[in-house]
Parts: sequence; structure tokens; C-alpha cells
Amino acid sequence: MNEEIQDHEFDERLRWQLRALRTDVPPANDLWPGIAARLEAPRPRVAHRRAFAWLAAAAAVVMAFGIGWQLRPLAQAPAPIAASLVQREAESMTRDYDAAMRRLQAAAPAANNDPVLHELDRSAGLIRDALQRDPDADFLLQRLRHTYEKRLALTQRALLG
Repeated sequence: MNEEIQDHEFDERLRWQLRALRTDVPPANDLWPGIAARLEAPRPRVAHRRAFAWLAAAAAVVMAFGIGWQLRPLAQAPAPIAASLVQREAESMTRDYDAAMRRLQAAAPAANNDPVLHELDRSAGLIRDALQRDPDADFLLQRLRHTYEKRLALTQRALLG
């Protein structure tokens, strides 16, 4: 506590000493007329400044184009990953469907003569072709799943009925 009092007294003395040092000295002459004259004087146009501005603008455009060109592959990188996931899912679903159809056809080969079933097979083929053209189309994957489910359900019904 004693140290705090001493520090406070020291700060107070220092402040008074610094205040005593301050003396305002007026300028020897009035500076405003010279400042006003320089503000009102026309600035000379320098040709190289304008050329430099065009050069800087052109460099900025080239740099922006270059940066955009370099970032373009990064912006497109996630699309092939998503596309391969959809394609892999479609391929896996098709393998499972083919395996289930082989088992059902082995049980009753005559059940596949219905034209509705052939139309569903044709639709599934068209959807697979569309997935080859647009590999990241998730809605096509959903349509393929629905078509396979419908085909399997109708085949099972034909076997049971």
C-alpha cells in the first residue's frame, strides 16, 4: 500500500512538471495565405500518371482473370466426387436388382412374359443411359430405385398369383 501512495505522488509530480514545460509559441508569420494559394493553384496534369493508371487497371484485370482461371479447377473438384457416388450407387443397385431377378426367374421362368415388365426393364435401361450422360443427377437415381422396386414387386406378384 505504501508503494501505491509513492507511485501516485510520483505520477502527480511528473504531471505538474510536464505542464510547466509546455509553452505555446505562435508562428513568426501567418501560414494560411501560402496554404490557400497552394490549394487553389491548378495541378499540372502529368501524362505518365494517366498511363500508369491504365497500366494498373489492365494489370488488375489480368490478375483477376489469372486468379479465376487458377481457382476454376478447385470450384469444379467436388462435382466428380458427387458424380462418382451417384454412379457407384446406381451400379450397386443394378447388381442387387440383377441378382434378385435371377433368383426370381429361376423360380418361375414363365413369369417374365408380361409386357408391363418389359416396359419397366426398358425404362430402367433408359434411366441408366441418362445417368451415364448426367452422372450427378440424384433424381435419376431415385427414379431408377423406384423402377427396380416396382419391377420386383410385380414379378413377385406374378409368381404368387
